[in-house]
Amino acid sequence: MASKKLLKRAIHSICEDLFSEAIAVSLYGAKDQRGKAEAILFSILKVEDEYIRRTSHPEPGLSAKIYFKDLKEKFTAQIGEIIDQLNS
Repeated sequence: MASKKLLKRAIHSICEDLFSEAIAVSLYGAKDQRGKAEAILFSILKVEDEYIRRTSHPEPGLSAKIYFKDLKEKFTAQIGEIIDQLNS
């Protein structure tokens, strides 16, 4: 159980940092970037919620090792996309 707790904490921490960066972009960026930053804020919240839920309720029929490895890879990919959106 401790590993699920640590994974949830890591997901929350990463999303929290990204959320802070997106807030900074929306406040200090150009006016045309505000709408884009707000869309990114909502996507960060959705990603966090989705992956915390998926951590709590793994898919039946898959071994835990394979499931959580796939979960981490997909989370990393989505976070990478969000970071690319923030940088542009």
